[in-house]
Amino acid sequence: MLRLLTAGESHGRGLVGIIEGVPANLELSAEYINRQLYRRQQGYGRGGRMKIETDRVEILTGVRHGRTLGSPISLVIWNRDFANWGEKMAAEPVGKEIEKITIARPGHADMVGKYKYSFDDIRNVIERSSARETAMRVALSAVARKLLAELGIMIGGHVYSIGGAAFKDREKLDAVLMKLMRRKKGAEEISDATDGSEVRCLDAGIADRMVRQIRRAKKFGDTLGGVVEVYVTGLPIGLGSYVEFDRKLDGQLAQAIMSIHAIKGVEIGEGFRNAGLFGSEVHDEMLLKNKMIVRPTNRAGGLEGGVTNGQPLWIRAVMKPISTLMKPLRSIDLSKMKAVEARRERSDFCAVPAAAVVAENVVAPVLANAVLEKFGGDSIGELKSRYTKEAFFG
Repeated sequence: MLRLLTAGESHGRGLVGIIEGVPANLELSAEYINRQLYRRQQGYGRGGRMKIETDRVEILTGVRHGRTLGSPISLVIWNRDFANWGEKMAAEPVGKEIEKITIARPGHADMVGKYKYSFDDIRNVIERSSARETAMRVALSAVARKLLAELGIMIGGHVYSIGGAAFKDREKLDAVLMKLMRRKKGAEEISDATDGSEVRCLDAGIADRMVRQIRRAKKFGDTLGGVVEVYVTGLPIGLGSYVEFDRKLDGQLAQAIMSIHAIKGVEIGEGFRNAGLFGSEVHDEMLLKNKMIVRPTNRAGGLEGGVTNGQPLWIRAVMKPISTLMKPLRSIDLSKMKAVEARRERSDFCAVPAAAVVAENVVAPVLANAVLEKFGGDSIGELKSRYTKEAFFG
């Protein structure tokens, strides 16, 4: 089973990660991981940090001559911006007074982190609670994504809305998505189709409205959130379990998505819409076609009872507007208990396009673990020999 661990601070020397449990002999290169890191850095509305960093991973252990060894894989991403933060982020004492941050930003981890860990400097909270952590999480998750791709399980995502700019015709969008997912690369075709959009949107007209919304937010020193969708194709029937609550795949996927910074809501399929309908309008009927089970709809999003049902997995995630505002909200100086404006930090105006890429990747370890749990194998060859996908499609 896969285990992931990330370490590092936003402006520290670098980000470090370990992924354990990857089968041996999986082809893996830094370039494969770097493609996902590059995609994460793109998107209209990103802040100045992305102009400094060019995230590229170094594989330190667990890979030899382009193939995994079955041992823990360790990765590092060096922070270029550390050159500007050497004294502020030095591991050893620097022998001089460093300005302390005592003013918290509403909506961020600043205040709760200060009190939880008894800090007198909020900088200690800011550095680790930053979404910079997702760079390493994407890198580690890309390894699991490569494992899934070897089995024909493909992942893709897109931006459904930013602010008030959103898709209004669900049937039209679904037709576009299904057309893409029927192509050779399955759900990954969705990602390929959005890579050319600065807001990762499948409709050029809606994308233009999203960009205008972000420009308006920037003008007023504000931020915007939105909704992203992730799809996965090639999943067999039977991943996950209904027998114990913590083995339900939908619960595990929801945890992975909710752990992304600023994500405040998750639904599988048409979860929230279904709450206002009759059961007869919600559940996906089963039909027989050439002795195969087929479904005319996928409102359940590919999961029933916490188990994959052979249809595309469909996840929606809601991202709140970023907490750091250039036009600050009211706050408190926690050292003086005095009312002040919230502190400004360098930040994005909108990170929804980046969140779509992060969401695509963080579901990969969850699904890879479900595959390994069911089929097992110490090498990719052994796993493939056990992974008889056809037997699980009825």
